[in-house]
Amino acid sequence: MAGSKPRKRLTVKTAEELGKALGLSKADTAEMEFRSDLTVLLAKLIQAGELTHAEIAKGAGTSRTRVTAIANGNTHGVSTDVLIRVLAATGYRAEVRVKKAAA
Repeated sequence: MAGSKPRKRLTVKTAEELGKALGLSKADTAEMEFRSDLTVLLAKLIQAGELTHAEIAKGAGTSRTRVTAIANGNTHGVSTDVLIRVLAATGYRAEVRVKKAAA
């Protein structure tokens, strides 16, 4: 585009750095990091294939299409509670650990 400033490329290594780069609050950054970690784990569990997408969906009370989307890492529009129900439907449960955030 004529007259546009070239965009500066930014590389980040952590969710915290990404949150800062996007101007997110610490709370929003923490949620993004949690959901990302959970999504990666769910994708691995679903792709392991111990249960079909339909079986997981039935156990989680959601659609097979949504389970397939989660397996592909697409959780846009999927609530955190649905992610947790999908985790439970795979036969796993979450354990909560809390640690002090980096300053």
